[in-house]
Amino acid sequence: MTNQTAIRFGYPQTLLREYEHWLVLLREPQATLGSLVLCAKCDATEFSAIPIEAHAEMGGVVRDIEHALKAAFDYDRINYLMLMMVDPNVHFHVIPRYAEPRSACGLTVADPGWPALPKLAEA
Repeated sequence: MTNQTAIRFGYPQTLLREYEHWLVLLREPQATLGSLVLCAKCDATEFSAIPIEAHAEMGGVVRDIEHALKAAFDYDRINYLMLMMVDPNVHFHVIPRYAEPRSACGLTVADPGWPALPKLAEA
């Protein structure tokens, strides 16, 4: 099952990994290098309304995300933002944070909001 929020964030083209209850999507545009969207597969619009099994699975999903991003980009901090204003289904913006610019795929990217809030509008 997918919902409108996942589709809005480019599913299935942006899919990096699928779990039983969660989708890990590449966030476009990138707020910082390695930005992702962690999207519940159900149609819930409140965090408390996702299935208990999704809550149980979430810890392992977050662990996988953090290990992969740490290995790939060596982030300094990581932010999980649950906003759900424009895109109502349960999802988190996963924003790795960097004190210094990071390089990958021939690009060097700075974190314009460091050390304060991420500047999503500048992505």
